Amino acid sequence: MIEKFNDLLEQAQQQTDAQRLLFLFAASDVVKKAKKRDEKKGTLSPVMCVDKLPAEIDSFKALASEADGITQDWDMVLIAALSGEGAKAPTTEEAEPFLNKMANDLSSGQDLSRYVIFDRKENPIVIQAA
Repeated sequence: MIEKFNDLLEQAQQQTDAQRLLFLFAASDVVKKAKKRDEKKGTLSPVMCVDKLPAEIDSFKALASEADGITQDWDMVLIAALSGEGAKAPTTEEAEPFLNKMANDLSSGQDLSRYVIFDRKENPIVIQAA
């Protein structure tokens, strides 16, 4: 499991094929606390999506600040990578259907284990379907 956002950036930059990173910012609605202290139950809703090349991102803090400039109504960010061919990264247009799939996966309660997820404080999050 990726523990830090910088680990994700480093891995994306080390791939043989150029990468485009896909970000889905989501808002949580905690309905009740679970018995275990670290577990929470609730729902997640998509708020906004963006795609970026790894070189366009300085840090998690910078990404979060940019997102907050649009809306502060997010609690988590789901991240996926899209591979290009050789040195050519996928375009924003090529990334769009994958961003839509991420939003649909979240909205329809699909398995989110394929995504790296961080909360606003850059803590890694594991989400299990109810």
